[in-house]
Amino acid sequence: MNASLFRRKAIVPDHQDGQGLARTLGWPHLIALGVGAIVGTGILTLIGVGADKAGPAVILSFGIAGLICACAALAYAEMATMIPASGSAYTYSYVVIGEIIAWVVGWSLILEYSLVVSAVAVGWSGYAAPLLQAWAGVPMALMQGPELGGIVNLPAIGIIAVVAGMLLVGTRESATVNAILVLVKIVALIVFVAVALPAFDAAHFEPFSPYGFSKHVGPDGVERGVMAAAAIIFFAFYGFDAIATAAEETKNPDRDLKIGIVGSMLACVLIYIVVAVAAVGAIAYTRFTNSPEPLALILRELGSPLAAQYLAVSAIIALPTVILAFFYGQSRIFFTMARDGLLPASLAKLSSRGTPVRITIFTAIVVAVLAGFIPLGELAALANAGTLAAFTAVSICMLIMRRRAPDAPRTFRAPMPWVIGTIAVLGCIYLFFSLPAQTQFWFLLWNIGGLAVYFLYARQRALVG
Repeated sequence: MNASLFRRKAIVPDHQDGQGLARTLGWPHLIALGVGAIVGTGILTLIGVGADKAGPAVILSFGIAGLICACAALAYAEMATMIPASGSAYTYSYVVIGEIIAWVVGWSLILEYSLVVSAVAVGWSGYAAPLLQAWAGVPMALMQGPELGGIVNLPAIGIIAVVAGMLLVGTRESATVNAILVLVKIVALIVFVAVALPAFDAAHFEPFSPYGFSKHVGPDGVERGVMAAAAIIFFAFYGFDAIATAAEETKNPDRDLKIGIVGSMLACVLIYIVVAVAAVGAIAYTRFTNSPEPLALILRELGSPLAAQYLAVSAIIALPTVILAFFYGQSRIFFTMARDGLLPASLAKLSSRGTPVRITIFTAIVVAVLAGFIPLGELAALANAGTLAAFTAVSICMLIMRRRAPDAPRTFRAPMPWVIGTIAVLGCIYLFFSLPAQTQFWFLLWNIGGLAVYFLYARQRALVG
């Protein structure tokens, strides 16, 4: 057994019988998976949080976060076609850099996906709870976690169970349903822009950047600035990495992965900029900052309650696409780490349909407990910290492979790789340090715990080396 902390996987994994995922996805499924993950709670809620931190310059925050994510997406696309195996950033790090870095990245992705799935489930419950109370008489104590005075958030647990059931039925089937729900979400945003854009008033953009560019603590103790907003808004863009986790289940990974990753990112950057311009131009940003439903609030302020209600209902119908995409990514990261021996190998067994049943059920239990009982609060920003770590690792992997194996086959090559890779790495690091200090502390604590698990359990059981 190779005892090096930096032992590496083979580029093409040698899977045992019964451990290869079924190839059922085409590029339309991948674009829908990416757009489904990216367009969700981010644009529906974080535009208000971002406006509170940056003012009208939240549009610039969206642009900066989108640019950094787009560069990372190009690195992902190149690495995904070079290493078309399940596990995304975790697998690339294992192949290119070594085991201990791969463990840290995988551990960070587990944190990211768990928090995102749980947070979106709780957000969905917030939309659904009033309807369930009015139509079915469900008491609020059963639809809120203990932090809000309730007992358990049953709707959040319920939607996680439904999504888990979809994934157990089969990846292709759940991806098809996902594609339909993504269309519902896009139509709702088109309706928002169509109603808000005619009310555009350039005066709402003055002053454009009232809180400055870099992160700083204001007199009220709140961290503000364009980059402070970008560090939070970053949550609204990631999701394309869920596509990379689907590499092993893609029919034609050489063609479909690059189309799915780059296509979904370009579509979402365009959607976000248009929605942000329409929102800030429609009413003064101070009227929708920190609203839990800023886009619906804007529509009501413009005298369009029916459009606002349509947007809210669309969110209830379509937000599960975000849960599905990240739940999918979470289960595949768990699956790949288990297959490599870093987590219990029994979790890597597949059903006759080629889906990892045990790991899907285990993931559902973990995220359901988080959504049902644990107050996420400020810890939700930890999802951003985990993602920034993964994006940095993938961009570094791309640059290393350009130096180590410049002539290796690449069906997709990122343009200007040293420029793209440098922007992605430095941009992600800058965004990380623009996150709240408390978030950075909890992220460090999470990874200290992860390294303890690695040295006490995973390292001795790894199948690589």
